[in-house]
Amino acid sequence: MANEKWPVYGEITGPIVMIGFGSIGRGTLPLIERHFKFDKSRMVVIDPSDENRKLLDERGITFIQEAVTKKNYKKLLEPLLTNGDGQAFCVNLSVDTGSVDLMHLTRKLGALYVDTVVEPWLGFYFDTEADNASRTNYALRESLLAEKRKHPGGPTAVSTCGANPGMVSWFVKQALVNLARDLGMEFEEPTAEDREGWAKLMKKAGVKGIHIAERDTQRSKKPKPMNVFWNTWSVEGFISEGLQPAELGWGTHEKWTPKNAKKHKEGSKAGIYLEQPGANTRVRSWCPTPGPQYGFLVTHNEAISIADFFTVRDTKGHAKYRPTCHYAYHPCNDAVLSLHEMFGAAGRAQPVHHVLNENELVDGVDELGVLLYGHDRNAYWYGSQLSLEEARRLAPFQNATGLQVTSAVLAGMVWALENPQAGIVEADEMDYRRCLEVQLPYLGPVTGYYTHWTPLDDRPGLFPEDIDSDDPWQFRNILVR
Repeated sequence: MANEKWPVYGEITGPIVMIGFGSIGRGTLPLIERHFKFDKSRMVVIDPSDENRKLLDERGITFIQEAVTKKNYKKLLEPLLTNGDGQAFCVNLSVDTGSVDLMHLTRKLGALYVDTVVEPWLGFYFDTEADNASRTNYALRESLLAEKRKHPGGPTAVSTCGANPGMVSWFVKQALVNLARDLGMEFEEPTAEDREGWAKLMKKAGVKGIHIAERDTQRSKKPKPMNVFWNTWSVEGFISEGLQPAELGWGTHEKWTPKNAKKHKEGSKAGIYLEQPGANTRVRSWCPTPGPQYGFLVTHNEAISIADFFTVRDTKGHAKYRPTCHYAYHPCNDAVLSLHEMFGAAGRAQPVHHVLNENELVDGVDELGVLLYGHDRNAYWYGSQLSLEEARRLAPFQNATGLQVTSAVLAGMVWALENPQAGIVEADEMDYRRCLEVQLPYLGPVTGYYTHWTPLDDRPGLFPEDIDSDDPWQFRNILVR
């Protein structure tokens, strides 16, 4: 791909091994070609499906049709990652691949690594023998943090670096800086490493909580048929996280807890989970275009990592301040219909899963941002309003949702190349300014909006409700019951 108007950020001197070549892998490939120098003869893509193989054959990129499993990953990946001189880069964009194990192997071999989620091996999400606490993203993140403590430093592995988790952690910092300035606060912006400084800044700004507030309005050209699950990104990924327990970072301002909420006994204790599936749990939220809306409280790593990152602790390690943080996701209408159909059939997924590509969609925007709420300006949304039309113009093989993810993977790869000995890092710990600098050309309008809306507004008032009318931003008022 031509590089006339796009910067080349660096050279990947060793082999590139991409695990997974679904919608996100397909969209990430042209960005790698556009922004890095690398030896195409030493790039390998591994996927159990050969559906998109033609793109690789056209480019002379090696394709291995195989699933990466707990049984074969070492034998399969080690020769590929050690093929020739230079530093290899493993780009993990697949479902059902144990991220922590892959990270351990790649770092042991001196390779760089990036993924978009702390992904478990096949079987984790639907293990009927496991209790719900062990099926949470909190538990998956704790396994990552344990690996980080056990093997500090060394080759960089960027964890959970997609749109969300990933990009939204950078949006939170930019939104907080914007808010602090608009509030007239005097402050010095903390460095990327100054976790305590960031947490104290958020506390000082009076932020009670954060919604990862998203509305996907992309529409398909044809109506969705029965017994098919349509989405604008990985169907398997969405179903898996949607059937995990609803999870949220739990703020210190909360006075009420749902009856089916559970706390964790080990780790950071930054989050709670509900004994119900996230994709069947609704919350009240706000996005610029629709205004007030319902979203699904689907579990995401960033709900825990952001709440944990912005925790202010006392000398004994107890949380003095922590924001509530959770996803509030309104997917495209076809995905909402697909979820309704699935849960209506006792949670059994449809036999056919399909990701709507850029040619099957007619129009729409993926409006993905962060809503910082509870401060003196009430609420502030900051994020990307990328349209399908612009995504098509910016890069091939992308819809609006996909490009928000693939451009974040690109930013993570650039940061890893520029910081090759940073060890295991989460998006919250990275230099948000550098990452957004790389990603912004692909995000369409990135803008901030203040709103006077609160979860107490726009309620019909026809039925009695158990709400806290004195404190609008209590989770009690946000959760749809």
